[in-house]
Amino acid sequence: MNLLEEALAKGLPALDEYGAKRFLSAFGIPVSRETLAGDPEEAAAAAATIGFPVALKVSGATLFHKTEAGGVVLDVKSGKEVIEESRRLLKIPGCQALLVQEMVRGDRELVCGLTRDAQLGPCVMFGLGGILTETLDDASFRVAPLSIPDALEMMQEIRGARILGPFRGQPPADTEVLSGMMVTLGEIGLHYEEVRAIDLNPVKIRSDGTPIAVDALISLRVKEPARQ
Repeated sequence: MNLLEEALAKGLPALDEYGAKRFLSAFGIPVSRETLAGDPEEAAAAAATIGFPVALKVSGATLFHKTEAGGVVLDVKSGKEVIEESRRLLKIPGCQALLVQEMVRGDRELVCGLTRDAQLGPCVMFGLGGILTETLDDASFRVAPLSIPDALEMMQEIRGARILGPFRGQPPADTEVLSGMMVTLGEIGLHYEEVRAIDLNPVKIRSDGTPIAVDALISLRVKEPARQ
């Protein structure tokens, strides 16, 4: 039984960040390094292995909006701080574990995703990410399946396309990897009807130009019980 089947069997509406990234990484989509920890001491040990600073996030079957719940702490710099913050995070309603994640640096934030239109079927989305996603509403869409040229064309359609070029002394974003991510999202949408939507936000561009998904959510199409 795969991760999607397990979630559907439990009646969950989505795969949480940890589960979504495990699923997506199996298809070659680059995601941040992270470990799931059950208690503060385990979280501190995981942070030491990953390397400081780290990000701490709540994880739970119903906690899909971590920031709104106060469940995200960035730039945690020591084991002592991990333990202190972990104790607080574990008290948040719905928190079942802690996600200990590498701190990914990058000034450029993008969003890649998949939506399922009632008439068109799975559609891939690309745009400016992070806090700018809803504010600027700068995104392009294509019906799956996508080709690499389709994905590259989408990148140039957004108003903020210049962010993909040389930026503040940093090299251009690796559009080859980005386009591959978008093509893969379309393929997932075509092959997994139970996937309703995928949200990779933000996808950060590191200082060397490589993209990496820092957060992820996969919404599922929960089947209605058969009528008698």
